[in-house]
Amino acid sequence: MSHTLILGTTNAGKLRELVELLAPHGISCRSLAGLAEAVAVEETGQTFADNAVLKATLQAQALGGWVLAEDSGLVVPVLGGTPGIYSARFSGPGATDSANNALLLQKLDGITGSRRAAHYACHAALADPSGTVVATASGTCSGFISAEAAGGGGFGYDPLFVVAEYHRTFGELSAAVKAVISHRARAMRGMLPAILRHLG
Repeated sequence: MSHTLILGTTNAGKLRELVELLAPHGISCRSLAGLAEAVAVEETGQTFADNAVLKATLQAQALGGWVLAEDSGLVVPVLGGTPGIYSARFSGPGATDSANNALLLQKLDGITGSRRAAHYACHAALADPSGTVVATASGTCSGFISAEAAGGGGFGYDPLFVVAEYHRTFGELSAAVKAVISHRARAMRGMLPAILRHLG
């Protein structure tokens, strides 16, 4: 019997990417948007993996359904791994993508070449209706931070994140390419067998 998979996010960009990844497998998905029973989960974990498990567990318990949650962000080693788990709120309360990008460029000012290396990381967790995590998966995508934004696609740090093999930012790459190489795509492919086993 097929179930609806609830994606533990209200982020429209993330939802769009996840729906595109799961649609070919006939998995019915919906986001937390409009679900009155959904809870606000405080991301108190110290890692992406911690936060993914927290979100999946607490939302599944609150909603009594299957929940796939993920936590992801940008890791810049020369900046000590920041913005990391604080990627979405890097520039402080009320952070926006443009403010976060501006702060990242400011912090990298004067840093050149290979020292601008970065990677996107994504950790995902699948919880059953009791809140038990039945599977986890992760994925990364390596690149570097450009000196200026390029492309209007994607969200977050995508206009600054250059994938070396393509010589383009995530903001310039097509959704089809991103659906193959992105950190989220890789994590979801790792999670697919468990999703199909439990919800297919």
